[in-house]
Amino acid sequence: MAIKQQVMALNPARKGNMGRLNSSQPLYVYDTLIAQPWLKGVIAQIRGEKAIPGVDAGDEKAVKKAKEGLKRQLPIRAIHYSKFRNNHRSSEDAVPESFLFQTTIDVDDVEYVDAALEKARELNCSNTIWKGKLLHLEYSARKKLHIDIRMPMGMTIEETQKAYCEAAGIPYDKSCITPERIIFITDKDSEIYRSKEWYGVLPDEEIQARREAFLKRGLTIDGRGTARYGLLAGDCKSPERLAGDFQGQIPNCKSPERLAGDFQGQVPNCKSPECLSGDFQGQVPNCKSPERLSGDFQGQIPSDGNHKVQSSNLKVQSNDDVQDNRFQGTDSHSAVPSGAAIQPAQPGNSHRADDDYISHTGGSQNVDAKNLIAFDLFQETAGLKGMNIDTVGSRHSSLLAIMSAGASRVMSEEALMKVVAKRMPSYYQENDCHQLIHDFYAKYGDSSKPFSRDVIRVNALAEQAAKSLLAGDYKSPERLTGDFLAGQNGYSLLAGDCKSPERLAGDFMGQMAGNANHTVQSSNLNGQSEDEEYPAPPPMPKKLPKLVELLISKTPEIYQPAVACAIFPPLATHLWRTKFRYIDNVEHEATLMTCLLAGTGAGKSCVQKPIDFIMEDIRKRDAENLKREKEWKEEMMRKGANKDKRKRPENLIIQEIDADMTNPAFVMRTAEAKEHFLYTSLNEIDQFDALRGIGNQQFRIMCLAFDPSNKFGQSRVGIQSVTERVCVRFNWNASTTIDKGQRYFAKVLTDGPLSRINFCTIPEREIGEDIPIYGTYDDEFRNSLKPYIENLCMASGLVECQEAYDLAVVLKNENAEFARTSQNRIFENFSFRANVIAYLKACVLYVANGYRWEPEMDDFIRWSERYDLYCKMRFFGDMIARENSAGEKSSKRGPENLLQLLPDIFTMPQLDAIRMEHGLNAKGTRNVIKQWIYRGYIERISPSGEDGKSGYGYSSYSFKKLKYRHDGQVLEA
Repeated sequence: MAIKQQVMALNPARKGNMGRLNSSQPLYVYDTLIAQPWLKGVIAQIRGEKAIPGVDAGDEKAVKKAKEGLKRQLPIRAIHYSKFRNNHRSSEDAVPESFLFQTTIDVDDVEYVDAALEKARELNCSNTIWKGKLLHLEYSARKKLHIDIRMPMGMTIEETQKAYCEAAGIPYDKSCITPERIIFITDKDSEIYRSKEWYGVLPDEEIQARREAFLKRGLTIDGRGTARYGLLAGDCKSPERLAGDFQGQIPNCKSPERLAGDFQGQVPNCKSPECLSGDFQGQVPNCKSPERLSGDFQGQIPSDGNHKVQSSNLKVQSNDDVQDNRFQGTDSHSAVPSGAAIQPAQPGNSHRADDDYISHTGGSQNVDAKNLIAFDLFQETAGLKGMNIDTVGSRHSSLLAIMSAGASRVMSEEALMKVVAKRMPSYYQENDCHQLIHDFYAKYGDSSKPFSRDVIRVNALAEQAAKSLLAGDYKSPERLTGDFLAGQNGYSLLAGDCKSPERLAGDFMGQMAGNANHTVQSSNLNGQSEDEEYPAPPPMPKKLPKLVELLISKTPEIYQPAVACAIFPPLATHLWRTKFRYIDNVEHEATLMTCLLAGTGAGKSCVQKPIDFIMEDIRKRDAENLKREKEWKEEMMRKGANKDKRKRPENLIIQEIDADMTNPAFVMRTAEAKEHFLYTSLNEIDQFDALRGIGNQQFRIMCLAFDPSNKFGQSRVGIQSVTERVCVRFNWNASTTIDKGQRYFAKVLTDGPLSRINFCTIPEREIGEDIPIYGTYDDEFRNSLKPYIENLCMASGLVECQEAYDLAVVLKNENAEFARTSQNRIFENFSFRANVIAYLKACVLYVANGYRWEPEMDDFIRWSERYDLYCKMRFFGDMIARENSAGEKSSKRGPENLLQLLPDIFTMPQLDAIRMEHGLNAKGTRNVIKQWIYRGYIERISPSGEDGKSGYGYSSYSFKKLKYRHDGQVLEA
């Protein structure tokens, strides 16, 4: 079943208004939210895993009260509907057409959690109506359980909840069946399982079938209650509410004529469509025809309380009424077909806030026009007018300056978040943005303090501008949308770019703020991307080089890409004094290092068997030399201190080193290897820590190994100490989990190791999927591999492979083209050494194949490089972007004359912003102004524009430069 998109209604704010929900939010907004550090911290405090500041842990009553308060800080999500009118969370405002046909079972008793978890998985794989219905599993804030399931065809929320709880043997919670029901959102680590269909909008044909199943039972299209409404006096006073509520219940009803035809029997004194239309026209100013009625009011629902259909008309049917037919159509119209694939929660892609293929946060959030205008005015006050404040490197300081100028005083934290999502969509995707706003409000959000003159002025201007914008009949975004669509007031809209009144209103208000003649551009009205999953990795070619095909022949398909990458370090370890000239005319040896990043239990050991067979000959020779070394050590132990001792044996070439080898031992093994490669295979990446020595030497070794003609070693005074200086030749394989790998390299993101390592991964298998079956590694496999190994061992000198050289040039140009079009500096930096790695792999295959090039090598090497870059960008791209953003402040400028950077007439907030941009404390601004006035650099201008020095404070004044003016004049003080 193809899911069109995944959307939910949620309120992402900390301590947000429980009555508000942002409708139709794409799933990546949720994923960004659950990855927030503050959310993880609050969850840990609620569960008792982390202390609550200021609360005595021994006082149970105080702890309980504090945990209740913490729980109210959590964001919320709706479980039944993706859209609410005016973003107001209530039963009446839940939009029937946005019904998700899914519900959440809340297991609120700790003794049932483990059993419910097992039963949920069991039911999902059973031959019952619950087969394939499991959508999501997560621990709640108190480590209880939430089970999200798809509702069987024709069953209401209440029926589904009761039937599932009975099947799972857990208590039924009647509070979970209300349309507006929400649950508190927990952090990413609390997510146990997620299906690709969770919060998915079903295909049109399935939605139609499900609605018809409800309608056949006399229910509304969302199964909420009876479909018969009484148009009694006082129940419904406006045709727009009537059209909005009734059209959702009648399939294919698009006009008042159809509406009248279906319901004229229920309308007192209304015998015909014309009569109904006539009654409506009397209530609609300037509406002379049903067509106009349809155009003005279709789908528009005012928030006036007098226009609401009473919830008493939405009676839920009892189980007795539907017992015989509630499963009707289940077998043939199951929400999830039997045997449908279930997608586990993806640790690597469940929180893709800034994947490059995802659109920015959309305009579906209801942003108040006044707040947008106020934000723009504070941007001007902060001296940032006309500047692109969403630019990497200055976004943090720009937003800080705008909040400092007073934006945080005139709007709440939640409101500012919405405005920033509009004005700084790129920065809004970053955790740093949310943390900055939250921390600023926590530290400076004192509403008891009086407004400054500047804040009072901006607030008044924003109020006036908003009133002017919404002058006359503009009472709501919906009404604004209606008139705007009708082409009133000279506004124009490029057709086809706006899909919903909410989105149109949000974008329209954002564009109109402060500019009454502005035309809304279509580019600002783009919808959200429907693809909420991280892009799949490039597929491995069907036809492979013979050596690669042999080495993955015993490997299950899911593991083959990882094995195809992992085989190259041990293969290249067989090369000795063999070099390859890269396209930059630098000669490289085949240094290849591979790190496998995959989830726990993903099957990372799949690479080990092929590696064991490749390394057999080297291990056999190593065993002989290790035996010689051991015998020598034992002989030295038996001899006394004063007796002559035999020198250390020569030709102790031991290539495979132990994971716990120290730095001196590594240097000694490298020296004794006589230009052979050292090799190791690690189960966990942190086993490299034995090599770290002083100052993370393991990362330095990784970098040096890749660089030709490197030098590394140590000098010691002691007679027994190792004193050597060597050229590092080191190939290795390592495996680790994604999170652990990201943490391990977090401190060296931009120092070089990442670009020199070939990364690969394994997709997580679906829950309940059969165990992959390996082939048998036997003598036939060993004998088939032997000729390739012998070819590698016999190679020496400079090897020229024109095909590999030409392919490297082509791939280099393709990478450069993509870098130019994507303008992604991180990708470009990764691509340089990724191309070298791919070239060396091609050369290894060429030599192993007896110096013969196979046509399949082209496609395989191209895929190998793309796959390597995919993994690097997926697992480290965002981390490097944040690192670069944090490091740019101190790297792009030396000392500057701040006065020269200011306009010839400037304000104190403008100087504040310049100082913060240069890393200076805003508290020193007043002293700087005093000093500049005293030195005759500037003079103060009163608010009226007249020169003078009367008044109180500097915040309401402007200042005129007397020196360092842009026009070159030097004025007299």
